[in-house]
Amino acid sequence: MSVTPESRPIESNSPTNSGATKSAATRRYKYLVFIGRFQPFHMGHKAVVDEALKRADNVIMLIGSANLPRSLRNPFSVEERAQMIEGAYSDKDAARIHCVGLDDALYNDTRWLQCVQQSVYSVTKNLQEDIALIGHSKDSSSYYLSLFPTWESISVPNYKELSATPIREGYLMGATPTKERTPASTRAVLEAFKQTQEYQQLHEEAWFVDNYKKQWQDTPYPPTFMTADAVVVQSGHILLVERRSMPGRGLWALPGGFVDQKETLLDACVRELREETKLKVPEPVLRGSRHSQHTFDDPYRSARGRTITQAFYFQLKNDAKGLPKVKGGDDAAKAFWLPLAELDPKKMFEDHYAIITKMVGL
Repeated sequence: MSVTPESRPIESNSPTNSGATKSAATRRYKYLVFIGRFQPFHMGHKAVVDEALKRADNVIMLIGSANLPRSLRNPFSVEERAQMIEGAYSDKDAARIHCVGLDDALYNDTRWLQCVQQSVYSVTKNLQEDIALIGHSKDSSSYYLSLFPTWESISVPNYKELSATPIREGYLMGATPTKERTPASTRAVLEAFKQTQEYQQLHEEAWFVDNYKKQWQDTPYPPTFMTADAVVVQSGHILLVERRSMPGRGLWALPGGFVDQKETLLDACVRELREETKLKVPEPVLRGSRHSQHTFDDPYRSARGRTITQAFYFQLKNDAKGLPKVKGGDDAAKAFWLPLAELDPKKMFEDHYAIITKMVGL
């Protein structure tokens, strides 16, 4: 599950607070939890934290999309976002703010809930403490707050309808965020990052994606793309490729690509697998090893636009002769077998790590 800083109105009849003597509008909490990606931290986020500091002894900032490679959607590290947040406050107030990285768990709500609980516990050491959620209602994705029935939630009005998306996109295209929209601490981090090679790579990629999307700007509706990806496993190893081109150049990815107009999803998957890895397995054997398939449709999974993928899981039989030979081709700089134990979300393209963990059951 991805996280966004949404919330919902306080439920004053919450089971854990039914005996409270103070009204929900005035009561003070020991911990208030603010969940978001803060890419970057802006004045709207700061308005929520300002209110939280008035209402609680401690504020826990769960900084989502941790442990991912830098991308157009997630360009800043947890440490950089913590600098933005803590630097916006005096030393006294910053000491009450606890910034904790929160892993995404796309396609696995239960795992995401566990991550939230673990992150909160790392600060409170007790999930039965006086804990509540704080945020602002943004869109229908705020449904996730219903997953925490034992915690109250406080809704803060959206400050000037600010959103991190246009700030981030403009910055990556070369613009400088204004003081009306971002605290000085955020602007300082952004200015420092702008001097790095990592920014230059994202800047180049942002222009590439912008030009890519212009191909479709005259269509009557925004296009939806369909792709197919192959999850091929043998003897505790998974078959991956290194991306040759933008977006995600240099990142690890599943073999796959766009579906042609006159082919089935499975045919597209097998074709892309062959083109990108030259996998030395007879096609009848490959098709016969298909274990399962699943659709992955997170709306933000691809920077290029709305892209839905169908992933096919192939379980190849163990072979004493070793793993089949592979060689990078087409869009792949190289193809390689990786032990499952060495999977690293910080090196994986888009949501491919989440797809693998879902399909393989890690």
